[in-house]
Amino acid sequence: MIILPAIDIKNGQCVRLFKGEFETVHKVAESPIISAENFKSQGSEFLHVVDLDGALEKKPINHEVIKEIASLGIPVEVGGGIRTVNDIEMYVKNGISRVILGSVALKEPEFVKDAVREFGKVIAVGIDADNGYVKTEGWLDTSNVYFTEFAKLMEDCGVDDIIYTDISKDGTLSGVNGDHLKQLKDILSIKITASGGVRDMNDISLCKELDLYGAICGKSLYSGTLDLREALECCQKE
Repeated sequence: MIILPAIDIKNGQCVRLFKGEFETVHKVAESPIISAENFKSQGSEFLHVVDLDGALEKKPINHEVIKEIASLGIPVEVGGGIRTVNDIEMYVKNGISRVILGSVALKEPEFVKDAVREFGKVIAVGIDADNGYVKTEGWLDTSNVYFTEFAKLMEDCGVDDIIYTDISKDGTLSGVNGDHLKQLKDILSIKITASGGVRDMNDISLCKELDLYGAICGKSLYSGTLDLREALECCQKE
């Protein structure tokens, strides 16, 4: 299992939100670049970067900062505002290893199929849910699609990597939603990454026991409830 430190960007700054609510935005580091350099120096093998402005504006906004992060030489996955083939190509050409489709995946499954055919395993899909129901547009719109239904649809579209976020836990340090992650593990044969609620090594151990592909850690690293090096060492052990 891999650990993916999270870097959420708004107005060019490294921030965190509480349950995805934009009015709770607060700066957590001097800059996204410094955060990325710090995570790299501690041995991180992948970074999870979100363009929060992009998610709201429905197009890439902080892409120049994200390109700079990718230039540091550590693999980066990016989500937020990616809606077109041009958006995907722009990131891929600038060194991004994985592109996360969110709102567009729910609204246009055929686009996901086309993207997978063209870009293969570069394409991942983020499933962000509240009470089990998928939310889109920067988590402002709630659908009537249940997370397991959507996950299965994305697997059928050829997606190899699902990133699941329980919005009610994101930024709360209250622990991952093990029940939902297990449900996904039971119905999918593709990669699953846990996001939202990671607090400490207990969450890392749980995700590892579920044989997930990865765990995204944000507030836990910035607040100090999780030691990155310890988490990385745990994941490197058989």
